Amino acid sequence: MKWKWYVYILELKNGLYYTGMTWKPNLRFDQHLSRLGSKFTSKYGVRRLVYLEEYEDLETARMREIQIKDFSRKKKKELINSFNGKFSQ
Repeated sequence: MKWKWYVYILELKNGLYYTGMTWKPNLRFDQHLSRLGSKFTSKYGVRRLVYLEEYEDLETARMREIQIKDFSRKKKKELINSFNGKFSQ
C-alpha cells in the first residue's frame, strides 16, 4: 500500500497560520489540538484546519509545504479562500 501525503494549513487562535505536512491528517490535527503537534501550535493554540492538499509522494508534498511556507499572508489567505468551497468546517 502506498501512502498519501498531505500539506495543510491551520489557523491559530491568534490569527496566524501554521503550515505542515503529514501522512495521517486526522491524527496530526488531533496532535496539534492536544498541544503535542509542534512548539509553535502548542504556544498559540489551534482554532481550525483551513486548508488541505493531497499528494502521491513525499518529495512533492515537501516541496509544496516549503512553497506555501514562503507565501505572504495575503497569498496564503487567497489559497485558503480558493479551497473554502471544497472543505466543510
